Amino acid sequence: MDDAAERRLLGLIGLGLRGRRAVLGVDRVREAARRGTLRCVVVADDASHHSREKVEGIVRARRVPVIRVPSAARLGGVAGREATAAIGVVDASLANGVLAVVRSTVAE
Repeated sequence: MDDAAERRLLGLIGLGLRGRRAVLGVDRVREAARRGTLRCVVVADDASHHSREKVEGIVRARRVPVIRVPSAARLGGVAGREATAAIGVVDASLANGVLAVVRSTVAE
């Protein structure tokens, strides 16, 4: 994913967090997946293996799309944190927008 697409993706995620259409952190992402409200999840590549596995295990079982970004610091930055391993999108419209950004980078 190029820098411009990553900025668009993180911008959408930031809007979702401010509008309460996304959840922050491994535990909240897992909880949303268990409830069946998780539409997609963004996971930082440099997060700990344990954190990634906790998220990816349950979302794989629920067939939720996973988007990888290189930096937990950049992912956390959209939420006003130093770093975060995962942010989950619980709103269908927002998830469609996020996935469209990802698809547009693949099509290029």
